[in-house]
Amino acid sequence: MVTTKPLWQRVLVALAVATALVVLAPGTAIAANGTIGVRETVCAESLFVRTDPNGAWMGTLYAGQTFLVKGPRSGGYIFGFAYGHINRNGWVQDGWFC
Repeated sequence: MVTTKPLWQRVLVALAVATALVVLAPGTAIAANGTIGVRETVCAESLFVRTDPNGAWMGTLYAGQTFLVKGPRSGGYIFGFAYGHINRNGWVQDGWFC
């Protein structure tokens, strides 16, 4: 005799599997605050580099590019050195590092 689970049980199992796949998907990045003294990798799709916290834009870092966090923090921004095509000191929004 073959028994099948009720529809609600099958749906519940399918949702649990789908949730696990989303949570454990490779390449999923969790954004974090920068650690002073560490060259951090940008997890955001794009991250503006500014002259001051909320100051003038001077370039954009993209996912995978790096930023050496020097500190201090100010109003949600962090000071440091933007590598790559920017290649100079500036401020970025904190919380967008891998």
